[in-house]
Amino acid sequence: MPESPLTLLRRTGTPRVRGGSPYTVLVVMCAGYFLVLLDVTIVNVALPAIGSGLGTDIAGLQWMVDAYALALASLMLASGTAGDRYGHKRVVLAGLAVFGAGSLGCGLAPDVPVLVAARVVQGVGAALLLPGTLAIIGRAFPDPAERARAIGVWAGVGSLALPAGPLLGGALTDGLGWRAIFLVNVPIVLVALLRSRAVVRESRDEDAPRLDLPGLLLGGLALLATTYAFIEGGRAGATAPPVLVSAVVAALALAGLVAAEARRGDSAMVPLALLRRPAFGAANLTAGIMNLCTLGTLFVLPLFLQSVQSRSAFGAGLAMLPLFSPLAVFALLGGRITSRIGARVPAAAGLLVAAAGLALLTRADAHAGSALLVPAFLLWGVGCGLLTPAVVAAAISAVPAERSGLASAVNNTARQTGGAIGIAVAGAIAGPPSDRTSFLHGFHTVALGSAALYTATALLALSLLPGTFLPRRR
Repeated sequence: MPESPLTLLRRTGTPRVRGGSPYTVLVVMCAGYFLVLLDVTIVNVALPAIGSGLGTDIAGLQWMVDAYALALASLMLASGTAGDRYGHKRVVLAGLAVFGAGSLGCGLAPDVPVLVAARVVQGVGAALLLPGTLAIIGRAFPDPAERARAIGVWAGVGSLALPAGPLLGGALTDGLGWRAIFLVNVPIVLVALLRSRAVVRESRDEDAPRLDLPGLLLGGLALLATTYAFIEGGRAGATAPPVLVSAVVAALALAGLVAAEARRGDSAMVPLALLRRPAFGAANLTAGIMNLCTLGTLFVLPLFLQSVQSRSAFGAGLAMLPLFSPLAVFALLGGRITSRIGARVPAAAGLLVAAAGLALLTRADAHAGSALLVPAFLLWGVGCGLLTPAVVAAAISAVPAERSGLASAVNNTARQTGGAIGIAVAGAIAGPPSDRTSFLHGFHTVALGSAALYTATALLALSLLPGTFLPRRR
């Protein structure tokens, strides 16, 4: 059986370093990481309550969820570079403060535009916070074996955030109202901020590259315009002038990004030479598709459970527990399998198992119960648990060892980008849940499309991902 995060924590030891106890540093960094991942899933079960409370349509809910994902995806790479250059402690403290301010703004938002703006602030804070937590943990535990165990704790805590989100979000929404899912972050962030300032020692690399501002701006613009095109297309139609204009802007921004990154060479935010490696490109494309289908379906799933099946917010979160619970266990198991036989088989198997679960959801209707939903959710969760460590390991193993940090950041960005687009696409396909018949048809279309895309991606994984991990070439 995999060790629990608590057992791993007890085994990490206490190396003597300047600053606070490594135990304390680990706990504080894990708290920040937990909050970042918690806000990926805690919001979903509150969507119907937010929609009725603020009087918004499906597009408003899409923007509310995607605002966080867009900011996180756009700034992830840049924030890692900023931490290297200006100090990880400084960037993490800024991230905690910004995330806390955004959470407070979300909890007090009087309308949808303010809520969306506050979610952007939250996403900016999360992007500043996420890369630095792992960098600080790595420096707090200089011994390689102890560092590996500490990172295991960090990963385990992140896995716990996923099942905690729907349950905690449902309980808070039913008990205190949807605003509580944001306000609960504020005291936790305040404690983490004060403790981080006291115990974390600063670290920076004076030789780190400068921020790639053209890449940052063009990449963010391309992602924003793409998301807008899908969300507005679902509301106004694919041929509406704003949709066509945003599609052109996205294409031009993407072309500009490629040109700008080509000029910067190895100092680019995403060096194009890495993307030309087939295994690296395939790993990141698979990671993006994984989140595109998973987060897209997760956007419409709570709406189905509450609006079509008339469950409470907590009831919806409880029903989704079989989906998230396998992730922690099978992510550890998948990591062990991947280390032994390579990424190809675990990734393809994970995609096909998840596809089977998503395909079962096409039979779900207003009266579907545990006999259908539990197997569907279990297959989906087990598949993603096998898939996630495989695509991360494949991306990292496809580049030289000294580029491992960049490879991990690119892989994380690919996942966040895929998720942002998936939410926009799924909401556009499903439409408003107020029209139950049309929404149910759209929900089935999203599930079936995701299953088909996962199946096709499994063929890509079998073709291009490594069967075994050979020594890295420069």
